[in-house]
Amino acid sequence: MIKYENLSYAYVDGVYAVKGVELKVGQGEFVAVLGHNGSGKSTLAKLTNALFLPTEGKVYLDGLDTADEQNTLKVRQKAGMVFQNPDNQMVTTIVEEDVAFGPENLGVPSEEIRRRVDAALASVRMSKYATGSPNNLSGGQKQRIAIAGILAMEPEIIILDEPTAMLDPSGRKEVLDTVRRLNREQGITVLFITHFMEEAAVADRIVIMNDGEVAMDGLPADIFARQEELYELGLGVPVCVSLTQSLCRAGVPVDLALTDEAAAEGIAGAFRAAKKDGSYTYTSDISIKPRAFGEDIITVEELSHVYSPNSPVAAVALESVSFTVRKGEFLGVIGHTGSGKTTLVQHLNGLLQPTSGKVVVNGIDLADKKTRKEVRRTVGMMFQYPEYQLFEETIKADVAFAPKHLGVPEEEIDGCVRAAMEIVGLPYEEYAERSPFELSGGQKRRAALAGILATRPEILVLDEPMAGLDPVGREEILSLIRQLNAEGTTIVMVSHSMDDIARLCDRVLVVNESHMLMLGTPSEVYSRSEELVKVGLGLPSAAKLSGLLREKGLALPEGIFRQEQLETLLIERWEHA
Repeated sequence: MIKYENLSYAYVDGVYAVKGVELKVGQGEFVAVLGHNGSGKSTLAKLTNALFLPTEGKVYLDGLDTADEQNTLKVRQKAGMVFQNPDNQMVTTIVEEDVAFGPENLGVPSEEIRRRVDAALASVRMSKYATGSPNNLSGGQKQRIAIAGILAMEPEIIILDEPTAMLDPSGRKEVLDTVRRLNREQGITVLFITHFMEEAAVADRIVIMNDGEVAMDGLPADIFARQEELYELGLGVPVCVSLTQSLCRAGVPVDLALTDEAAAEGIAGAFRAAKKDGSYTYTSDISIKPRAFGEDIITVEELSHVYSPNSPVAAVALESVSFTVRKGEFLGVIGHTGSGKTTLVQHLNGLLQPTSGKVVVNGIDLADKKTRKEVRRTVGMMFQYPEYQLFEETIKADVAFAPKHLGVPEEEIDGCVRAAMEIVGLPYEEYAERSPFELSGGQKRRAALAGILATRPEILVLDEPMAGLDPVGREEILSLIRQLNAEGTTIVMVSHSMDDIARLCDRVLVVNESHMLMLGTPSEVYSRSEELVKVGLGLPSAAKLSGLLREKGLALPEGIFRQEQLETLLIERWEHA
């Protein structure tokens, strides 16, 4: 179906993004493509449907040479592509018109377009939204509409380039379930690029890219068994894989598992067979000790925000939200896509003003325009994909931009820049004169963060700071954020990763449909699992696994939401029960 022969692609500057790739994808295969940021995954995807043409070698789709201009239309009919950001793929104001856009541009007759649109929407289970606006859909629903738009062109292959990177847990599951069903029921070949190891685990096969080359190619179980090699390539493994391998090394006879359900069945089965599944009193203390904090540094009182108020398109983004953040605290903010999280945090440094209510930071009411500049030196904000905000010729100039424009004295700026670059692990002497666009994905995030830290903020507000990063890049940024918090910086972080929130945060604020649903410690919030699932959120992997183990008869205490907690208890039980 797809054949890559000695495929290479070089950018204008002569740097190769893909080098000598030899690969075949069979008809009806579901192939997950993994790799660190900059490994060549997206370039490979774009070469597959002739968005890019090979510098050397060939790509064949069902025998069609993608480099032959006469084949371009046929290639794109055979291979449809879905990109990362669902909002960037919506081109009309009506769902069914959006789905019809592709076949219309292919010259498909009107009657046939109607049939295809209806069939495509039915395939992704979105028929009831046909006459609605895409703007009223969740992120997962928008991505399903994007997939429907591709299906309406009746492709034999769907290429998905990180389609779930910007989605909440519920949205990710919607998209993955839809793609799996289309693959199994309609035989559509799938090329699925992702940084989520759990998504790759459901594929028929995994291909690992590294520096433009194929580093590994095999079944998911075989690939994930090579855990150390994956770490060296900047990747990781699903929590269920890591847990079963750790238990196996500790003497528990359990096989590597690719899903939480398989892991729970294997672990519970091993304990049953060894007659260690009866009552047991644990001696390990897995409780998370609460940290002491200073006074309130942020106060939000009855905050409401309406976009386009007093107009036909008025939309309530926040309604009567109240909470405080204490000095030195790490507060996580979670919620489904479109719940109001980003709107909320943009009030914390005055980027948005309340429709009603108020926000006070360090004793300063952000309604006072005269003090907003001072507050923005106190509150640094990092948006999703902050590397898109890099624009200067050198890293030094980029990092210096914020302090210059926020009134830091000229004689202090160089010291601020040097200190900020050292903090984020980009030594000044080595990186100051380099272009920010030469950096890896993780390094670009570091440079963007340095630009914020150069203003010496007391509070750091982070909106999905790890979105789109490979596992090693994620860990780099998470470690840096954790270090800053340990040194006294107050952190407010929006994230769709329940595991990151569980590992890092002192408290968790849950936003749902513009309202604050709950606020508490990770243990308190994640104990309300049914409510979280109901509002489109998930649980940390360890919490899901411990729940499954309880269902299978293995008594475990409540409040387990970190992998190391679960590992500790299971190993203790195996060794002493």
